[in-house]
Amino acid sequence: MGLKVNITDKFLWDVYSLLSDAEDILEPCLRYPTMANYLPDSHSHLFRKYKKEKGAKRFSRLIYYLKTKGYIRIENLKGKPAMMLTKEGIDKALMASFKFGKHKKRSDGKWTMIIFDVPQKHKKSRDLLRSILLNGGFKMFQQSVWISPYDNIEKVERLMGTHNLDRFVKTFLIEKI
Repeated sequence: MGLKVNITDKFLWDVYSLLSDAEDILEPCLRYPTMANYLPDSHSHLFRKYKKEKGAKRFSRLIYYLKTKGYIRIENLKGKPAMMLTKEGIDKALMASFKFGKHKKRSDGKWTMIIFDVPQKHKKSRDLLRSILLNGGFKMFQQSVWISPYDNIEKVERLMGTHNLDRFVKTFLIEKI
């Protein structure tokens, strides 16, 4: 059974999914603002869906909250307001994506092993990496060796890449533990 998903996580994941269906947004978002990470106009299908489900007032508070937390920015695009998903918003959406449903085991029966060595001076980065791994269904095998039978490596690698954590990490696909 999946973890409980709050409206913030669900909305950010829906926005991320919508934008990533159009094209890969991670690279452009790191160089934002660009057209690639904008969700045009507040009359989009996604906005209408949330306004209808949650009510206009609650939806308005959600957008305000997302702006104050730095997950989105509202910009003027061709004379109309447009919502931009920030790097922090992408991170939050990807972390939230781990909460949707169960992790799926790899069909080939192999495991993913991640070995990392984050220097002591980057303690926050190490803590963030551990959080990403835990959310991604990894378990600690040894101090800096984590393993997972799940097929989540793509999401985990995206999160590590957006935080430049991949430079401390080696990933292996293993057949037996």
